[in-house]
Amino acid sequence: MDSENTPPPAPIQVGVCETQPATAEGLRSLLEGSTKLRCAWVVPHLPVALQLMRQSTAGVVLLDKHFGQQLVLRTVEEILHHSPGAGIVVWGTGIGEAEALRYLQAGVRGLLKKSASLATIERCLTTVGQGGMWVEDAVADPAGGGTGRMQPQLTPRESQVLELVRQGMRNREIATALGIRPGTVKIHLRHIFEKTGIHGRFSLALNLMAAGQAAQSRHAEVA
Repeated sequence: MDSENTPPPAPIQVGVCETQPATAEGLRSLLEGSTKLRCAWVVPHLPVALQLMRQSTAGVVLLDKHFGQQLVLRTVEEILHHSPGAGIVVWGTGIGEAEALRYLQAGVRGLLKKSASLATIERCLTTVGQGGMWVEDAVADPAGGGTGRMQPQLTPRESQVLELVRQGMRNREIATALGIRPGTVKIHLRHIFEKTGIHGRFSLALNLMAAGQAAQSRHAEVA
């Protein structure tokens, strides 16, 4: 088939729930000027966003974390219940590691800081709309070391511990799941921290997710 006759893919429909009117209008302008994205709706309240998602599903939903973590998490749960394929992006002026991990575990596929450039916002929404994940470097790796450190040679047991950390389990829960002592889990974690150069379980989990995102993007480029 002649590729020149193949119609371009339909723009990704994006819904925005943003508390600041000026920021909301800026996002609307960005979406209207994009060739890959289209503005489905822009609203200032979470209940309205949920209602609109029930009526006409947007491929991507951008949520302002200013509403508060618990409200945003409940909204994420309801959106994914009604629209399992929706890609949800949470953004805010600052996103802590523990908070970011909770969002990702809840099914959020994008984390973005409001200080991001317009080009970064567009790339994030496009990536998530195409089924990928986007964890901004400033969120995934506060030390600025990148995700390359997540390539160490771990033992099979260390890899199991790392995966359970990614799932949000605490040391005692990991010990129960693997049939080992909590003290042994601490030893494995210490070895993982030494091999990766990352310290702190939240940083570890976020870097692991970011590394998975990078691998997914490389696979998509090859495909």
